[in-house]
Amino acid sequence: MSGFRYALLQQDPEFQARRGRIYTQRGEIETPTFMPVGTQGTVKGVLPETLQEIGAQIILANTYHLYLRPGHKLIQQLGGLHKFMHWDRPILTDSGGFQVFSLGDLRKITEEGAAFQSHVDGSKHLLTPELSVEIQLALGSDIVMVFDECIPHPAERAYVVDSTNRSARWAKRCRAVLPEGSAAALFGIVQGGMELDLRRQSVEQLQEIGFEGYALGGLSVGEETSLMYDMMEYTLPLLPADCPRYVMGVGTPENLLEGVARGCDMFDCVMPTRNARNGVLFTSFGKIGIKQAQYRDDEQPLDPDCQCYVCRNYSRAYLRHLYTSKEILASVLNTHHNLYYYQQLMAGIRQALDKGNFAEFRREFYKKREILRS
Repeated sequence: MSGFRYALLQQDPEFQARRGRIYTQRGEIETPTFMPVGTQGTVKGVLPETLQEIGAQIILANTYHLYLRPGHKLIQQLGGLHKFMHWDRPILTDSGGFQVFSLGDLRKITEEGAAFQSHVDGSKHLLTPELSVEIQLALGSDIVMVFDECIPHPAERAYVVDSTNRSARWAKRCRAVLPEGSAAALFGIVQGGMELDLRRQSVEQLQEIGFEGYALGGLSVGEETSLMYDMMEYTLPLLPADCPRYVMGVGTPENLLEGVARGCDMFDCVMPTRNARNGVLFTSFGKIGIKQAQYRDDEQPLDPDCQCYVCRNYSRAYLRHLYTSKEILASVLNTHHNLYYYQQLMAGIRQALDKGNFAEFRREFYKKREILRS
């Protein structure tokens, strides 16, 4: 793989937690890392310069949405997604599989690919593994995800078997389109539903094909948190130790910490940005719903332990005023804080792994929330 590699720097003695570094053509990524989601070529409410200031090393962009609007060929014509959105660090693009899955009755899965109706204008499309990779390469993605089918939960075993095998065949087609040595890395996606034997089978199928990194898909799709953790705990150690491990679409601060404890290196989720726009803010002591009346005259910063721009300059009372007044600045400041919190959480985890005290970091994290776990 030209310009892409993963280095394992530290392995925690008590947990599966790993400290590593990903090398890409557009810079290094210290892991574990959290990727802000820039669905349509923008992380909502945040300037690219701000993302860099708060420590974002890599962002995620969405193949499905950018294909439909403004179109991958236009973005390619204008110099690629990095230039288009003014972001010079790495970009990971998802394959569009999850968005197609989310369309429900508007899509139909066949061996060829996923036929669907656009949520934008109702037009009909067929997204195949080959087209998914073509779109991602046109965007200029640094990390390309294979096209797969996200399996819902619950699902009949027969369906999970068929879908998992089809996703493996699609992954092989993606690998054929993007051979090793390309400027972009290609990550395989482990499926298998909530069936341990099928998760193992999926890992084996993907390893036989060979990828630069591996992701767990089909999690955070409605299953209980404990079941999601069980899937991580079983599957992550099966993946190659010399490749990045990525859990897709996860999640809360607790999810990130527990994912790291089980061996995950990369995460993405819309939660910090979407929750910010809905007035839900993450702090070192848990979540705050800023619209609550108790904050009407609260002079305190959102989180006294936080050093972000928002916490250094604004009170809870002001943030509540902005939100209840439906001011645009509410989304801007709330998003800034939430993304800063997520980046600082990951930086704290990396530092703890460097120092060999991840277990203590995890205890303190829960102690502040009064949810101390064993």
